[in-house]
Amino acid sequence: MNQLSKKLQYFFTHRFNLQDDKADETEIITSIRKNIDFRGANLWALIFAIFIASIGLNVNSTAVIIGAMLISPIMGPVMGIGLGIGINDLAMVKKGGKNLLVATLVSVITSSIYFSITPLHEAQSELLARTSPSIWDVFIAFFGGLAGMVAASRKEKNNVVPGVAIATALMPPLCTAGFGIATGNWLYVLGAIYLYFINSVFIAIATYLMSRYLNLQRTHFDDPAVQKKVSRYLIIIVVVTILPSIYMAYRIVNKSIFENNARKFVEQEFHFNNTQVVSKTFTYTNDKKMIDILLIGSVLDKPVIDSLKHRMNGYRLRNVQLNIRQGLNARQEIDFSQIKASILEDVFNKQTKPDTIRLTPKPINHDSTVLAELRVFYPLVTNFGVSKIAVQRADTNLVDTQRVALIRFSKPKPNADIQKLQAWLQKRYNSPKLKLVAQ
Repeated sequence: MNQLSKKLQYFFTHRFNLQDDKADETEIITSIRKNIDFRGANLWALIFAIFIASIGLNVNSTAVIIGAMLISPIMGPVMGIGLGIGINDLAMVKKGGKNLLVATLVSVITSSIYFSITPLHEAQSELLARTSPSIWDVFIAFFGGLAGMVAASRKEKNNVVPGVAIATALMPPLCTAGFGIATGNWLYVLGAIYLYFINSVFIAIATYLMSRYLNLQRTHFDDPAVQKKVSRYLIIIVVVTILPSIYMAYRIVNKSIFENNARKFVEQEFHFNNTQVVSKTFTYTNDKKMIDILLIGSVLDKPVIDSLKHRMNGYRLRNVQLNIRQGLNARQEIDFSQIKASILEDVFNKQTKPDTIRLTPKPINHDSTVLAELRVFYPLVTNFGVSKIAVQRADTNLVDTQRVALIRFSKPKPNADIQKLQAWLQKRYNSPKLKLVAQ
C-alpha cells in the first residue's frame, strides 16, 4: 500500500509538475508587463483587429472573427492585472486597468464607427451569440486564463496564448457593443459589455491564482490591512460577476428545454391528411410561453384543437399557450412562396431516401391552355402553375420527379371543389400523383 502511494505521488508530481520548464520569474513578469501598454503598434494592431472582427460579425464569418482575435493584443492588460494582484504589485494593477480602459474605449468607438457606415445592419448569429452571456462563459474565461498563464510562464513559448485569445473571445463582445450603439439597441450593448466584463475578470482571476500556484515572488505589504482590502475587493468582484451569469445560464437551459419539447410536440402531433403546418414559432419570455402554428388546408375543429392542447402536458408544456392560425387568418399571412417551400419539403421528406444527394426544383410552368380551361369552370382563378421536383439518388443516375400544381383564387373555395379540381388535373396531366395546393 505504501509502495502504491509512492507510485501515485511520483506519477502526479512527475506528470503535473509546472516547475521543470518554468521560465525565470523576472522573464515572466517582464514579458507580461511589456504587453500591458496600449500605444503605438499595439494600439494600431487593436484598431485593425476591431475592424476585421466587426466585418466578420457583420457578414457572419467565423473564420474572419478568429483571425481578428489572433491579431488583437487585448489580452495583455487583463493578464497584467491578474499578475499584479498575484504578486502584490499595485502599480502593475493600476497600469493594466488604465490600459484596459483605453483599449476598451478605442475598441467600442472603432466598432461603432464601422457599424454606423456599413450598409449591412442585420444582427447575424455570430453577433447575437455575444449578447447573452452565461455561466459557461465564466468557465471558458477561467480555464482559458489558467492556460494562458501556464503558457506565459514557460521557457519555450507555444501556441496556447493564441488559442486562449480565440476561446475567451475578448474582442467580439466589444464589436457587438459597437453594433448596439450604432443601431440604438442598448440591450445588445449591456449584454456584450457584461460578457466582456466576465471574460476580463475571470482571465485576471485565473492569472492571479496561477501566479500564486507557481510561487512567484510577492511584494509584502507593510500594512496587513491593505492585503485584506485587496482580497475583499477581489471576492466582491467575483460574486458580482458570477451571479447574473448563473441566472442567465438557468434561463438559457430552460429556454432550450422548452423549444426542444415544443418542436417534438409539433412534429409528433400535427399529422393530418388534409392539413399541413406551414410555419411554427416558439416564444419564451418571462411573461409568456407560446407555440404559434400556421396551418393550411382543412380547418381543424374545436374538439381536435382541445385534444392537442390536452396532449401538451405529455410533452412538459404545461401552462404554454397554443395559438393555431388557420382558415381565413392563415390565408392572410401565407404567400405562394411559403406554400411552395412547405410542399417541396413535405414531398422531399416523404419520397426520398437517405441516399438522396440533391433536390432540384424545376421552374414553374405557367400553362396558358390549362389556365384558360380552368377559368371556364372557375372564373375566380387568378394564378396557376405546375412545378416538377427532380430528385437524384447517390447510388444511381435515375431521377425521380414529383408534380405540384399551385393555384390561387380571388375567393376561398370549398374543400370538395379543391378535391375535384385535383382529380381533374391528375387526368389532364396524366399524373395520378400530382399534388394540388390551393389558396
